[in-house]
Amino acid sequence: MPARHGDIDRMDKPIRVIPAILTDDPAALETMARQTEGFTDYAQFDIMDGRFVPSISVTLEHIAALSIKFDWEAHLMVKSPESQLEGFQKAGAQKVVFHYEATPSPQEVISQAKGLGLKVGLAVNPETPVADFFPLTNEVDSVLLLTVNPGFYGSPFIPEVLEKATELRRSHPQMQIDIDGGIKESNIAHVARFGVDAICVGSAIFRQPQPGESYRRLLNLAREGAQQRYQ
Repeated sequence: MPARHGDIDRMDKPIRVIPAILTDDPAALETMARQTEGFTDYAQFDIMDGRFVPSISVTLEHIAALSIKFDWEAHLMVKSPESQLEGFQKAGAQKVVFHYEATPSPQEVISQAKGLGLKVGLAVNPETPVADFFPLTNEVDSVLLLTVNPGFYGSPFIPEVLEKATELRRSHPQMQIDIDGGIKESNIAHVARFGVDAICVGSAIFRQPQPGESYRRLLNLAREGAQQRYQ
């Protein structure tokens, strides 16, 4: 596939795989965090409140109690995300990713997070068209496109969402575009060909016998897929 407009400048920026830590068990949380230390220096903690999504995860308090040795972001699948920003900043998050659909005032959430010195990502559910959140894209550090309906490990992948990545890349050649949901060894190379910067992966890492080895296989496959985009 020939390089497209804006791709040339991105070829020296390798694609990343971000482990997504999701659990409702504090003991499992600690185990996953310790495992993560062994194979990467950056991860995502998924937070679910049982309101924005049906499931409930561990809380800010559980994460704050950990001694975390890697940089991390919080993916807030919660209603009223602004109420949790300060807590995650104090717990050591470098970035918060909140859902466009979770608040009537996403601009205010962005402003509050920036005021706390946090990087900000805007997560978008599969059914939300780019036109709805497009005015905010220049206000955030990244856009996270959900390729599943959020809230559960192992939800089915929705391939049509990848067209949003193409649409965003066309209008924002330098934007950080991330993908989250339903990613596994069988589809990660295909996803990487859409010019995304990072792919968040949960069960295909942490529900495997050797999470570190699974992470490395996924990363290699993602890099192979991204490289094919430029050939």
